[in-house]
Amino acid sequence: MKTDSVLTLTGRTAVVTGGSRNIGLSIAKKFAKSGMNVAILSVSQGSANKAAASIKDNAIGIQCNVSDVASVEAALATIDKHFGSIDVLVNCAGVLDMAKIPEMTVEHWDEVMAINARGTFFMIQQSVKYLEKSKAPRIINISSNSGRMGGFENGMAYSASKGAMIAMTYGIARQLAPKKITVNCVAPGTIESDMLKARDEETIKRLLGRFPIGRFGTSDEVAAAVCYFASEEAGFTTGAVLDVNGGLFMG
Repeated sequence: MKTDSVLTLTGRTAVVTGGSRNIGLSIAKKFAKSGMNVAILSVSQGSANKAAASIKDNAIGIQCNVSDVASVEAALATIDKHFGSIDVLVNCAGVLDMAKIPEMTVEHWDEVMAINARGTFFMIQQSVKYLEKSKAPRIINISSNSGRMGGFENGMAYSASKGAMIAMTYGIARQLAPKKITVNCVAPGTIESDMLKARDEETIKRLLGRFPIGRFGTSDEVAAAVCYFASEEAGFTTGAVLDVNGGLFMG
């Protein structure tokens, strides 16, 4: 298949959680454009189907609640049966939290952690038996700048869950290296998305003023970084975090 990608992605199958909109959908579209089969996972079957229809032939939509291990197991089995393999897993499903410290409840904390952190771990755990059969198995976690340095306008459940994704990237990369499964992470700064639109104008103005490059990022810019980690050429890169944040965090 002829593609316009400079990276080797074609002929492989990718699973993208949270793939029905924003960053996840941009990743799915770039993968498909590069010749990959794509399974888009969403908590809503309708949104998964709609996203897959926008990509057409080499994409399917699957309903999956990443916080429910049984749902994860069923989704992965369906994908493997449909495409015959799973080569790349992108953990992009997540929920934003803007609760102030005094406002945080146990229920809200647990909900954010269940999707952003627990969901990431069990997606990886359940994917290994498929990925280890691939000639170029890849796992990419979508964290956040808030996981790097605590964030500015988000709640602490979000920061903690995104920090957990980075810590898991390091630890799981070490443990899966003998299987030749690479595990990497992209940590975006504020991106033009539904999450940004959920904030009020004053918060958006304050956030924008913190970016040295003078603008927010785009989903396509994050997706381009993911494509490198997913490529066959990235086989010697594991346990890495790539900051796509306009200079907001420089280490």
